[in-house]
Amino acid sequence: MPATIRDVARASGVHISTVSRTFSAPHLVNPETRVRVLACAEDLGYRPNRAARALITGRTHNIGLIVADIANPFFPPLIKAAEGQARHRDYHVFVADTNEDPAAEEELVHALAKQVDGVLLCSPRMSNSLIEQVSREVPVVVINRQVAGLPCVMMDVGQGARAAIEHLLGLGHRRIALLGGPRGSWTNREMRRVAAAAVRAGGAELTLLGPNQPTETGGGALAEQVRRSGVTAVLAYNDLMAIGLIEGLDSLGLRVPQDVSVIGVDDIALSRLTRPKLTTVATPTAAAGRTAVDMLLQHDSDAPRGARGRGAVAGDRRTTAQVMLQTELVVRDSTGPVPPPGRDVAGA
Repeated sequence: MPATIRDVARASGVHISTVSRTFSAPHLVNPETRVRVLACAEDLGYRPNRAARALITGRTHNIGLIVADIANPFFPPLIKAAEGQARHRDYHVFVADTNEDPAAEEELVHALAKQVDGVLLCSPRMSNSLIEQVSREVPVVVINRQVAGLPCVMMDVGQGARAAIEHLLGLGHRRIALLGGPRGSWTNREMRRVAAAAVRAGGAELTLLGPNQPTETGGGALAEQVRRSGVTAVLAYNDLMAIGLIEGLDSLGLRVPQDVSVIGVDDIALSRLTRPKLTTVATPTAAAGRTAVDMLLQHDSDAPRGARGRGAVAGDRRTTAQVMLQTELVVRDSTGPVPPPGRDVAGA
């Protein structure tokens, strides 16, 4: 039979209410008493009822994590890291997928709001104004998107795009294409802004192709446009699009990197298994997941002791930090020198 709160109180020599406070409001319990109660609870295998704790504290110890596309290999490492960090902090994570649909995203935030202490929005497709609106209903930390006045964890894709373009310029490429991602993507806007400036600074020409679905199919469908454009190098929105493009170019008889150099973004596991191995911009997805969990829970720890809980956290607004994590260009086999003069890529 499972141990009860009465068993813990009897073993530790305190009142039941003291055991309850040890788990729900430990700062109100004498440190020595708290240690004794926790030790007895551990020995007896006692676990407090989460639903009952939620009624007392106003906290569910649950976090919502909403991602744009759970089938995209970019997200699982982030989900795993966030879940591990939350568990370490005695929280559980509910994961939901929007399939790149901003309307589904908004609906999910509303559905989770009363079941969780906060929501992590990863690569959201909602507008900034709508994100700000839902943040008034439940505490929100945004991952891979910058929203003024809200806590955000971003990966410096702009710096990564600059490094990628400079790498291609260094190889002699002067006609470069950027395969854009989905409309409304912050990452897409950052890559386009920085890539355009870097290409211009290098005296080269940038061809923009997009917006597009950020999938292998989306990348493959652009192979013919890339061939007709006559570019000799491509920076894709993500690794999936880059891999799909390489497959599409191969079907047209174009070799990578001999005819066209290709760079992706994310450094997913598949990028190291393709042939040629993909040159890519590595993004710190696991670090982003852990940082976002800590940032969300910081709302709770910053709130006044007598006013914690979901409503108090949402209104506290102290934690509005915006963290930028560094990216890194990883050079592999899918990039090489510009094809020699006379090689007609467009007509291959």
